[in-house]
Parts: sequence; structure tokens; C-alpha cells
Amino acid sequence: MITGDEAGFDAFVAGRQAALSRTAYLLTGDHHLAQDLVQAALMQAARHWTRIHTSPEAYVRRAMYHQNISWWRRRRFTESPLLGHDGTADAVDTDLRLTLDQALARLTAKQRTVLVLRFYEDLTEVETARALDLSTSTVKSTTRHALARLRTLAPELADLIGADA
Repeated sequence: MITGDEAGFDAFVAGRQAALSRTAYLLTGDHHLAQDLVQAALMQAARHWTRIHTSPEAYVRRAMYHQNISWWRRRRFTESPLLGHDGTADAVDTDLRLTLDQALARLTAKQRTVLVLRFYEDLTEVETARALDLSTSTVKSTTRHALARLRTLAPELADLIGADA
């Protein structure tokens, strides 16, 4: 028999797994690692469901950010994915996606994570700092350095990145 807690968790996972997977892919740059990241965060959420059931998405996303930080502290990733976050290649923007993926893969994991939170998740500097347990000034400098590095690595992305640091 499925309890109300289990049904609520199942509904959350069914409704938000795709969005969480996209974010996880952007954080890790790898489909398999992204799946592992989402799974680890959801397992943690399941253990604490009765406490977090009123706002589980914030909890799961924060768990993903922290788990990703733990992973990139242990090892560096050098793979550059060839497909989009959904596992398919869109013919219209394949070149842009490949260029962006290759450039992001050459950033440090910390830089990539900060950029994902700031520009994909649309978090403010303060929210990003809180999510990663960093100071706001560290988020600002990491963002500035990451964007400068992207401009150097992939000048063809200038329209996407912007001209200034």
C-alpha cells in the first residue's frame, strides 16, 4: 500500500525529474554523471521527505549543488559531451552547442557550476553564494574569471557571452 508521503514523493519525481536532469547535466557536463547526481539527490530527499515535502525542489537542487561540489573536489572531468542535455542533437544549433559544451568542459568544475547557477538557473549572486556555501565576492570573481576564460577559449561565443567581464 502506498502512503500519502510515498505518493507525494512519486508525484514530485515524475513532475520534476526532467528539469532536475537538465540542471544536473549542465552542472556535470556528462549524461551519466548527471543521472547519478539526480539519483543521489532524490535518494537524500526520500530519506527526509516528511520534513521537506512542502518545498522539495529547493532541497533537491541544493543537494545536487553540494553533491556536485563534493565530486569535483575529488576528481576533474575532461570529457566533452557531443549531445544536448536531452541526449539528442538539434541540427539548428548543433555547432553552437558543441562549441559551448567544449568551452564549458575546459572551465573548472567550480566555474562551470557558478555559471550554470547564475545564468541557467537564473539565481542571483547572493542565492548562488548561499547554494554553494561561498561568499558573494567569490561568486562574483568566479563568474568574472569564467566568462573571461570563455571569451578566450571560444571567441565565437561573444554574442552569447557579451563583450564585458
